[in-house]
Amino acid sequence: MLRRGLALAGYEVRPALDGEVALQSINEQPPDVVVLDVMLPEPLDGLEVARLIRKAGSDVPIIMLTARGKLADKMAGFASGADDYLPKPFELDELLARINALLRRRAPQLVEKLAYADLVLDAATREVWRAGHFVDLTAREFDLLAYLMRHPRQVLTRGQIFRGVWGSEYVGSSNIIDANVSYLRDKLEAGGRPRLIQTIRGVGYALRQP
Repeated sequence: MLRRGLALAGYEVRPALDGEVALQSINEQPPDVVVLDVMLPEPLDGLEVARLIRKAGSDVPIIMLTARGKLADKMAGFASGADDYLPKPFELDELLARINALLRRRAPQLVEKLAYADLVLDAATREVWRAGHFVDLTAREFDLLAYLMRHPRQVLTRGQIFRGVWGSEYVGSSNIIDANVSYLRDKLEAGGRPRLIQTIRGVGYALRQP
C-alpha cells in the first residue's frame, strides 16, 4: 500500500524486504530518500541499517517508520542516523509532506559550482563551459545538465529525471526528456568532443565518460 501511494505521488519506489537487500540496493543505485521501517527481519533491524548507511559515508535523507513512538525510541532513531521519525499509524499525506521537506532541505544552493570531466557548470551565473569553451544552453537544458552533474556516474531513470527537472506537477509526454537530451548532446559534443551523456537502454541516462 505504501509503495502504491508513493508511486501515485510521482516517486519511483524500490522496495527491499530486509536490511541486507536495502543496503545492497542503496550501494548500487543511491536513492533520493530512504523510508526505513525499524522492525525488519533479522539479522539487521532498521536502526542498524541506518547506522551502516551513515558508516558508509552516505548523507541520503532517512525517514524511519515504526510502531515505537516513545521519546527514547525516537532518540535511538536519531542517534542511528535518521533525519526524521514517523510513528505508526500515520497518514500518507504526512509522510509525503515530510519527504518533500527533506528533499527541499537537501536541494543544492544556487551558489554551487559543479565539475565533471571537462565540464564546468556555475549554478549562480547559470553558465556552462566545456574544455574552456562557453556552451550556450536554454533554461531547460541547463536544468537538465545540472541534474545530471549532481548525480555523476549514476544511472538515472526517466522518472527520476522527470521529477528532478520538470517536477512531479508537470503534465506532458516523457519524450520531452529524450528530446532535450538530444539537444543538449548536440551542444556539448560540438567540435567532435566525446559523449558524456550515455544512454542506458531500457532505463534512462547517466553522465559518464566513455
